[in-house]
Amino acid sequence: MSTAFIILLVIAFFIFMSSFFTVKQQTSVIVERFGKFTSVRNSGLQLKIPIIDRIAGRVNLKIQQLDVLIETQTKDNVFIKMKVSVQFKVIQEHVYEAFYKLEYPHDQITAYVFDVVRAEVPKLILDDVFVRKDDIAIAVKRELNEAMTTYGYDIINTLVTDIDPDIQVKNAMNRINAAEREKTAAMFESEAQRIRIVAKAKAEAESKKLQGQGIADQRREIARGLVESVEVLNNVGINSQEASALIVITQHYDTLQAIGADTNSNLILLPNSPQAASDMLNNMVTSFSASNIIGEEMKRQTRKTKKPNNSDLNFNPSDTSEPTETA
Repeated sequence: MSTAFIILLVIAFFIFMSSFFTVKQQTSVIVERFGKFTSVRNSGLQLKIPIIDRIAGRVNLKIQQLDVLIETQTKDNVFIKMKVSVQFKVIQEHVYEAFYKLEYPHDQITAYVFDVVRAEVPKLILDDVFVRKDDIAIAVKRELNEAMTTYGYDIINTLVTDIDPDIQVKNAMNRINAAEREKTAAMFESEAQRIRIVAKAKAEAESKKLQGQGIADQRREIARGLVESVEVLNNVGINSQEASALIVITQHYDTLQAIGADTNSNLILLPNSPQAASDMLNNMVTSFSASNIIGEEMKRQTRKTKKPNNSDLNFNPSDTSEPTETA
């Protein structure tokens, strides 16, 4: 067997083997014949005509993600950086459009994302951008679906994954949040202080009320005891005035004893004669008598001023006679 024949067999073998090719799962292969599209081959073992047919390209059918970083301005003139993640895939039935109609699909998708974001974000203030980021993502997806479906691409989802304002703006926002929280804390502290003051005032009012009732009950019992003491003394032949004076003298000495029992008090006793107790009793009795006389006189004066004058009520204007004097 000649060497040339062996070489021809080897070449024929490689040409035969080049007729077969495999396509991976979730992948499509574009086959061209003399530069013209022939067919789309899917996963598995495939056959093509050697030398005449060639594999023009492979299209990935898996879901892909493209992260787009955009710098834009809000309505309140704050510059922010947004990261929009676009998840997309090639529609298997439209592999031809995806391969031949778009040269750089990632660039087209990025351009549409820029266009939509820079149209939506300037309508919102910074706070609304954080709140309505899902609305921005929905708007991006809607716009991309309308544009990319024609080229064989399906937009699965769009996500606004990051919103990054300028560092000075973030610091200002942090200070605002801190001030707001301090304000809320101060309001709660003031409310707690008010509740404590009100509770304390109510407690003091209740205490004073009970204290007043206790003092009133004490004085009532003291008065009742004095009345009973006077009645007992009256039963043994001592009149009411003398009994009252005796009770006053007794309370006077009880007071002196109470003052002397306190080690922190100073008691000064003025010099007096043996008749001092009698004189004090007489002075007290005289004071009580004088106060009773003054009280009765004031009552008579009050009744007199309220009583109408009969001569004034019987006055006749036509009577011009002069009053006569009587002896």
